[in-house]
Amino acid sequence: MRRRSGTRWTTAIAMGALLGIQLAGPSAFAGAGGTATPIKHVIVIIGENHSFDNVYATYQPKHRETIKNLLSLGIVNADGTPGPNSAIATQFSVNTVPSTYFLSVDPTNKTAYSPYLPAIHLAGAPSAPFSLTDLESGNATQPPFDNTVSDSLLETIVPTMEPSDIGLLRTGASGLGATGIDTRVTNASTLPNTSFQWTGPTFPYDSFTGSPVHRFFHMWQQQDCNAVANHTTADPAGCLKDLYPYVDIARGPDAGGDSMAFFNVQAGDAPLFKQLADAYTINDNFHQPAMGGTAQNHVELFMGDAIPWETFTPVTTPPSPPMTAPPASQIANPNPKTPGTPGSDKYKVDKEWTMCSDSSQPGVGPIVSYLGTLSSTLSPQTCASGKYYMINNLSPGYLPNGQVDQAGIVGGASVPPSTLRTIGDALNDARVSWKYYGGSYNAAVDVANGSTDPIEQYDASQYCDHCNFPAYATSLMGNPTQRAAHVKDAVDFLNDIKTNNLPAVSFVKPDGNVDGHPASGKLDLYEATLEQTLDLLQQQPQPFRDTAVFITFDEGDGSWDSGYFQPVDFFGDGPRIPLVVVSKYSKGGKVVHSYNDQVSILKFIERNWGFGPLTSRSRDNLHNPTPGSDPYVPGNSPAIGDLFDMFNFKNNN
Repeated sequence: MRRRSGTRWTTAIAMGALLGIQLAGPSAFAGAGGTATPIKHVIVIIGENHSFDNVYATYQPKHRETIKNLLSLGIVNADGTPGPNSAIATQFSVNTVPSTYFLSVDPTNKTAYSPYLPAIHLAGAPSAPFSLTDLESGNATQPPFDNTVSDSLLETIVPTMEPSDIGLLRTGASGLGATGIDTRVTNASTLPNTSFQWTGPTFPYDSFTGSPVHRFFHMWQQQDCNAVANHTTADPAGCLKDLYPYVDIARGPDAGGDSMAFFNVQAGDAPLFKQLADAYTINDNFHQPAMGGTAQNHVELFMGDAIPWETFTPVTTPPSPPMTAPPASQIANPNPKTPGTPGSDKYKVDKEWTMCSDSSQPGVGPIVSYLGTLSSTLSPQTCASGKYYMINNLSPGYLPNGQVDQAGIVGGASVPPSTLRTIGDALNDARVSWKYYGGSYNAAVDVANGSTDPIEQYDASQYCDHCNFPAYATSLMGNPTQRAAHVKDAVDFLNDIKTNNLPAVSFVKPDGNVDGHPASGKLDLYEATLEQTLDLLQQQPQPFRDTAVFITFDEGDGSWDSGYFQPVDFFGDGPRIPLVVVSKYSKGGKVVHSYNDQVSILKFIERNWGFGPLTSRSRDNLHNPTPGSDPYVPGNSPAIGDLFDMFNFKNNN
C-alpha cells in the first residue's frame, strides 16, 4: 500500500505473513495446557471512540461475506455521497422541550433538519501544533507538535510507534482556530440531512476531527427509543436513532452535525483497519456495553458490571463521618434547565452519578419505564437498591502509585476504592497470568510521586487513569504485590513481546497520544501503534501460533451508527463499535454477525480457561445468542456471545 502522510503501512501480503505464513505448520493443540482452544495467549487492545460505521461505513467484504453498514443499507454510495436510502439517517430537532428528561419524542413534536444538517464544527480539533516551549512550560495538551520538538524527543514521549510513523505526531491541525465551523469539510454548512464523509479535497484522512458528545443520559436520549410505537423485526427495541445532532447541540457541548460523519475505506481512509478486515475476521454486531463514555465502558469490559459508590471514610483530624453517597453536587439531573424553548434545554446538573434503583430520581424513570416495555427479560445486572452508580467519566480511587485519592473522592472527581470483582481477580483465582498495560503509566507514577519534570508531566497527562480497571479495585491497586505484578506501562508490553514474556492475557491501553480519540488524537495514530505491535509479533523467532489479538474500541464517541443495539439493562448496550480478531484461526476476511459486546471478551477468556462468570450479577452470566428471525437480533434476548464463532479451530495450516 502506498505511503500516506509519511506513514509506512504494513501491506496486505505482509499482514498475511504476520499470523498466517509465519504461523503455518501443524498445531500442537489437543485440548491440553488448560485451555479449551489452541489459544494460549490473548491480547486485547482498546482504542478510543469510533463507532462501527464511523470506520467501516463503506467496507465491502471479500468473497461471499455480507455486512451491515451504511453502504450495504444504501444510506451512502461507495464514493461517500448520499445513497438511495439516505433518509434512514435523517435527523430531527425537538419542537417543544418537555419539562422532564425524555427518552422518546412524539412524531408531531419533532422536525427534520431542512434543508441541511447543522453545520460541522471543529469541536475540539486542535488549530495549530504545539512547540517545544509549550511542552516545557506545561501548555501542550496533545499532539500535534511542530519542528521545534525533535524526532528523538517525540520517540521518547511516544515509544509505542515505529520511528517511520513519528511524523504523524506533527500533522493534522485544522489551522482554523479553536471553535466554529470546520470549513475543511466539503460543504460543511450545506450537507444533506444524512450521514456524510469526513474526508475530501481539503480534509485528508490524516486530520484531527471534532468529537461529538458521548455521555450517559445524552446517548440514551439520542436513540429516541419507543419499543411499542417503533418495534420492527430488525429493531425490536424501537430506537429511531434520530436525535444525535439535536442532543449534542441542545444539551452541549455543541459539535453541530459531527456525529453523522464517517471515514471512507474505499477512498483510502483507515487503511490498516481495511487490511485487517480483508485478512482476518471482524464482527459487525459488536457493541459498547454501556451508553456514554470511556470510564463506564472500561468498567463493564473488565468487571461485567457497573461500579457503585461504596462507603468511604476520609482520614482526617478530627475524624470525618463516613461518606455513604457521592457529593450532592455530583448527582446527575438531566431534566432540562429551560423546558419549552428548543435549543436551550441543557441539563440542570450534568454530572456523574445516579441512583437507578429509584424511578423518582431525575432521568431514571423514563429509562426504567422504557425497559419495562421490552418483551425480553433484563440481565441480572440490576441496580442495587439505594446505591448510586457511576455513569460518566471519573478517576479511580487509587492514584497511579497506589495511594488512595482521598482529595479526589471527597471532592467528587474520583470513585471510592471498589470491592467489585474484576477479570484480574478471576484470572488470579484460576492461576492464569495476566497484565494490564497502560500507556504512559510509568510517567503517571512518577508524577504521583512528586515529579515536576515538564516532559514527564506531559507524558503523565496522556495516561488514562479511568481506563485502568485495577486502579478501581482494592484487591489489585490497593495491594502492592498485585500492583507490581499486574499493572505495567505500554512500553513493558512491547518489551514483553520482544523477550517472549507475554502473560496468558494482556490488556493494552495506548496512551492519549495514540489511542485514536477524535479531537485529541487521530485514527491513523491508533493504526500506527497497532502496526508497531503487529510488526513486533511478526519479528519474534518463536511463532505466535497460539495468540489471538482482539482489536477494538471502548465506545463510539457519539458517532451515528446504523446497527441494532440490544437494551440489556439500565446501562446499555450502546451502539456498535469495531472488533477485529487477528489470529491464525481467524484468517480469511470473514464477517461474523452474532450479537456481542465488550463483556463477550470476558466470556471468551472465561470459557477458554475454564472458569465461570465474575459474580452472580455480572453480565457474563447472559446466554450466548440463539438465531432469531433477523441475524443481528438474538432470538433469546438479552444474550451476548463469547466470540468463539470468530475462530475456525479446525484450521491447522
